[in-house]
Amino acid sequence: MANTDQPTPDTLDEQRTSVRTYLDFEKPIAELESKIGELRAVMDEDTEKSLSEEIKRLEEKARSSLAETYAKLTPWQKTQVARHPERPHCLDYIDRLFKDFTPLAGDRYFAEDNAIVGGPATFRGRPVMVIGHEKGSDTQSRLKHNFGMAMPEGYRKAVRLMEMADRFSLPVVTLVDTAGAYPGIDAEERGQAEAIARSTDCCLKIGVPIIAVIIGEGGSGGAVAIATANRILMLEHSIYSVISPEGAASIIWRDSNKKEEAATAMKITAQDLQELGVIDGIITEPIGGAHRDANTTIDALGTAVALALSEFDDLSPERIRHQRHDRFLQMGRSL
Repeated sequence: MANTDQPTPDTLDEQRTSVRTYLDFEKPIAELESKIGELRAVMDEDTEKSLSEEIKRLEEKARSSLAETYAKLTPWQKTQVARHPERPHCLDYIDRLFKDFTPLAGDRYFAEDNAIVGGPATFRGRPVMVIGHEKGSDTQSRLKHNFGMAMPEGYRKAVRLMEMADRFSLPVVTLVDTAGAYPGIDAEERGQAEAIARSTDCCLKIGVPIIAVIIGEGGSGGAVAIATANRILMLEHSIYSVISPEGAASIIWRDSNKKEEAATAMKITAQDLQELGVIDGIITEPIGGAHRDANTTIDALGTAVALALSEFDDLSPERIRHQRHDRFLQMGRSL
């Protein structure tokens, strides 16, 4: 089924490069690429030879600066990259990697929640159930999807889809990208904590493999609710934590401006979490982050998910369930 919220996969990178958003630490790169754009705009037949050489020199300098910058990102800078507005989102991955995707709506209790999308699809020739947080890519879609912050209905829908996947022996692929579950009063009134707990419990109970990928932010229980998986992967510049750096700084130091210190202390990067044994693997992003080459990032994620799924092809439901339980029970014991 076609998705009307997102650009088509073939135009993803073109649309992202037409008007690029630069992060604070990318200012030197922005200046170089702006200069390149200005030279291209004024180049004509008379100046083509001389300007081409200058453009080539600046492009090489920009590439070198970009590679050097992204090779030594701090945890806070990685947080900024994980939140980049042009980073590919859940529906971008679904559109490119999953065929015959049929979105299913509603929790059969209260309402539909667009912050979590999901449904059966075909992934590289095999039927699966795909579920993920969708943040939206522009103002209208961000409001529609509530910036990826799910209500209780979203997690109850996730439970419904995971139980359906278990019933029809469909592996589950989850794409996690949320700052956290929606914290509003109406969500609390409808049992937000209970819905998250039941979704986490459902992840542990079903007998089909679950592969979770943190594609941007993995925030708190809102992420864990669909990331209690047999294999947890993270994109290179994504983050995964119990609370945002700003929230932690406000609690610990009563000063949200200490967010950079909090980000470092919390060990929220993919590299830190792999070392701690919280995640199983890191998916490399193109130089400059996923937002600079969305299609390459999406294809790399597809390859990583396919490899992870293949590990469970010959396992019984009981062994799959046991592996998932044991994975979380062992977490932290070797530290």
